Amino acid sequence: MTHLRLGVNIDHVATVRNARGGAYPDPLRAARLAEEAGADGITAHLREDRRHISDADIEGLMEVLSVPLNFEMAATDEMQAIALRHRPHAVCIVPEKREERTTEGGLEVAREENKLAHFIAPLRDVGCRVSIFIAADRAQIEAAHRIGAEVIELHTGAYCDAHAEGHFDVRDAELERLREMAAFGHSLGLEVHAGHGLTYDTVQPVAAFPEVRELNIGHFLIGEAIFLGLKPAIAEMRRLMDDARA
Repeated sequence: MTHLRLGVNIDHVATVRNARGGAYPDPLRAARLAEEAGADGITAHLREDRRHISDADIEGLMEVLSVPLNFEMAATDEMQAIALRHRPHAVCIVPEKREERTTEGGLEVAREENKLAHFIAPLRDVGCRVSIFIAADRAQIEAAHRIGAEVIELHTGAYCDAHAEGHFDVRDAELERLREMAAFGHSLGLEVHAGHGLTYDTVQPVAAFPEVRELNIGHFLIGEAIFLGLKPAIAEMRRLMDDARA
């Protein structure tokens, strides 16, 4: 079976740094440690309000990384210009609301199809792989395919939340929906990724989907790093993913 890639999101290293307004802890150092621990890529979300990752972080990551950078961004002119300047390996278009704590759902592609098609075209033209972060919904997947995205990332938050809350019937229904939509996206020729809220307890069922090529995991790993250290926390996630794939 194909290797399942792990993208480590370092946003919340920057969250801790920004709480004191200094330079420590350094997200670039975290990115290098993640590489050493087995991460196949680094994910960073440059939000419009710069609440965690900064413009300087993106510049630094582009300079130091030897693995691909997955640049998460809202579909705004400002973010498009930044992505076109840096030309990261991948850009992932995500919904963004100023008042949300974290990304709350998938992008509404079907309603914004024409706008998004024009938005991603220049990114594709400079060689960025364009990913769309969406709910596991057939209409959204079809729309992502029509606008020319190469990759979809399925939002696993509802599945993980249901597990954490002990709503196991809901969890299992969400997992089945993710399974079906991963297969559907793959059938359209899209590369399928997944992420949001995944933990040691929830990662393996998603990692076992043969159509999924990459998982992006951040907040949980940065939290576990407080107790285990960053490299051991990532290494354990890597082990669980590999076991599920085997």
